[in-house]
Amino acid sequence: MQKTRVLTGITPSGTPHLGNYVGAIKPAIQASQDPSVQPYYFLADLHALIKCQDPKRVQQSRLEIAATWLALGLDTDNAVFYRQSDIPEIPELTWMLSCVCAKGLMNRAHAYKAAVADNETAGQPDPDKGVTMGLFGYPVLMAADILMFNANKVPVGRDQIQHIEMARDMAGRFNHLYKGQYFTLPEAVVDERVQVLGGLDGRKMSKSYNNTIPLFASEKKLLKLVRKIKTNSLEPGEPKDPDSCTLFQIYSAFATQEESAGMRQRYLEGIGWGEAKDELFEYLNMHLREPRERYMALMEDPGHIETVLQEGAERARAEAAPLMERLRQVVGLGRFI
Repeated sequence: MQKTRVLTGITPSGTPHLGNYVGAIKPAIQASQDPSVQPYYFLADLHALIKCQDPKRVQQSRLEIAATWLALGLDTDNAVFYRQSDIPEIPELTWMLSCVCAKGLMNRAHAYKAAVADNETAGQPDPDKGVTMGLFGYPVLMAADILMFNANKVPVGRDQIQHIEMARDMAGRFNHLYKGQYFTLPEAVVDERVQVLGGLDGRKMSKSYNNTIPLFASEKKLLKLVRKIKTNSLEPGEPKDPDSCTLFQIYSAFATQEESAGMRQRYLEGIGWGEAKDELFEYLNMHLREPRERYMALMEDPGHIETVLQEGAERARAEAAPLMERLRQVVGLGRFI
């Protein structure tokens, strides 16, 4: 049976939080245990350099994210789990794709257009002020990540669909110029069921809003953060709307359907906000206790994490190196003998 190749990159830009888990980590780990899928999961640490020039933060985030995925049960026997920066063929492929990618395509990239729009709004005479080549060209690096392993499907949010279309464009252009089927055209997969969790202030849980709940916060810190979640002024005994409540949303993201239905009824019966927060804390703490312990043990043993990532890099390079050898021949950069 030919497996479907699914590829997901995780940018190490901070400490993983509950929103990351529900939106990306949990479904990806479930896919890693599917025998019909060949998953490729990687730490997109080259991408991290676009926005972060703090080496300690990048290094710490790489460690935290790798430990998080392993603590939550990533099947590294099935999934190929590696660091982007351990695969030198990826930057090489990035350059080859840059040489067939139209600049006009990059001009239309959402992130670049947003940066230009911000400069224009601020009255900057230079629309490219603050725009690095990393920001401008990162869709090419993303294309190289995907095409290197001929991924069939790439799970993304709606805001990332454009990048998959760009990868398809580059793959098709390369195949056409060099008269062969060197790259599979990837498909974007948008799961409409993936939840976007609210944060402490009710907005989308995001590091940029500073409203996150770290996935493996200590019990004391977790309780403190849950109690900070914004609610309204309704008193105990007054019916409450679960569908507009961040507490209920987070609870439902982790609970079974039966448990969520039971909590919904308690909202209609007027559960007090203090009681609802205590219930959420107890539920999260119960479900995260064991993975938190595994996470803490992994963070104390970075050598083990390094070994896992190096093994993943060996598997990844076993595919990447032969492909790049072939592509060098195709473009005229092969050896003379």
